[in-house]
Amino acid sequence: MPAFHSAAVEHYESSPKTGNLWCQLSRRRHIRVVYSLTRMNLPVDLEQLAEIELQKDEAEQEQPEGCSLAPPGVPSSQDTSHPYYDVARHGILQVTGDDNYGRKLIIFSCCCMPPSHQLNHQRLLEYLKYTLDQYVESDYTIVYFHYGLRSTNKPSLRWLSNAYKEFDRKYKKNLKALYVVHPTNFIRVLWNIFKPLISHKFGKKLTYVNYLAELRDHLNYDQLIIPPDVLRHDEKLRVAQKGGLPPPMKVPPPRPPLPTQQFGVSLQYIREKNQDMIIPLVISQTVAYLKEKGLRTEGIFRRSARVQHIKDVQKLYNQGKPVDYDRYGDVHIPAVILKTFLRELPQPLLTFALYNPVQDIMSIESSLRVTTCKRMVEHLPEHNFLVLKYLICFLHMVSQESIINKMNPSNLACVFGVNLIWPNHGSVSLGALTPINIFTELIVEHYPTVFSSRSTAQQLLP
Repeated sequence: MPAFHSAAVEHYESSPKTGNLWCQLSRRRHIRVVYSLTRMNLPVDLEQLAEIELQKDEAEQEQPEGCSLAPPGVPSSQDTSHPYYDVARHGILQVTGDDNYGRKLIIFSCCCMPPSHQLNHQRLLEYLKYTLDQYVESDYTIVYFHYGLRSTNKPSLRWLSNAYKEFDRKYKKNLKALYVVHPTNFIRVLWNIFKPLISHKFGKKLTYVNYLAELRDHLNYDQLIIPPDVLRHDEKLRVAQKGGLPPPMKVPPPRPPLPTQQFGVSLQYIREKNQDMIIPLVISQTVAYLKEKGLRTEGIFRRSARVQHIKDVQKLYNQGKPVDYDRYGDVHIPAVILKTFLRELPQPLLTFALYNPVQDIMSIESSLRVTTCKRMVEHLPEHNFLVLKYLICFLHMVSQESIINKMNPSNLACVFGVNLIWPNHGSVSLGALTPINIFTELIVEHYPTVFSSRSTAQQLLP
């Protein structure tokens, strides 16, 4: 595409012969005209075109009411000692659990961005890198909520170009999917501007999502932190669709679980249907396989696996059929299956009751934290305690091979923390992740101490 300058757009908008026509053009014809001008070697400023498209979006959309620091019920990063508190406090970025395939889920919400004069975009870029640096060694997914990007809060195209260059291969390699929710023509113009810079491989990771309901096919929708403005905008889009009523959300009707069901049912249900088995079959089999063949695998638990293989294995377990991991030839499959099992429990293994005490771990003096963790774990119901002890014993084994597998207690905590505990209502916000990860790191690193004193009738270890 040739070089572009603003003079052509200004000329055609101000010309008495073309100005009125320009204003009357539909959005698609508008773009076609600009592209025609470029083919005629008439210079056009694509940044100006993007700005025009953004202004048209604004004219068609209601002004967002303004994103609170985070969606209702979700605390934002209020810790004033945070190195990027000035950016983090707006709740623009959230990290909330894993997607359906075991990949860390990162959310960017444009409607939470304040006007440009209130936000240093260079600091925003640094904050994005600071946050992603904690997760890019693992496979991850980004959900980008476009609604709320306006002329007053958008970064410049130069900033976007610099940002793309700043996010080198380290960041792009393990990004497995990028969902752009509620895309507009501004996004498509932007894509054409940056197309020469974007690799074909990266482009294949992009998926446009017109309605929030479409995310259910890829993510745990209830786990998403969705700003109220985005929810309202989605509802209006669905109402306006063909002038009819909103299409029904794609929520499958609830069905009673199979007697052999393993995923999405409680520990108690599994125990009752499996002859009083204490350690669920999924946990015991994945742990046994990984203990034998995965302890020395670099990045174990950080990688995703083929989606169809994960679905196939879940189906076999739920139907009570045997699972042979050797036939898949991928040690990451049982690793993902283990995380998926924990994530799909109706109540987290650490229980809802421990969520607030875990969040308070940051207020405990460092020297007393291990003792505090020990006391909290000992208050778990016996069945939860036994399953947790079995799992953490195994993760402790994994951490002891960290020189080879690169999975020390801190790295394991980043992977497993949000799969062990989450709030009864709402999702885990970015600000809530730190205490969860610290708690998980402590019980993995200090496993012998944390689980030493509580005596139980049954002692089951991997």
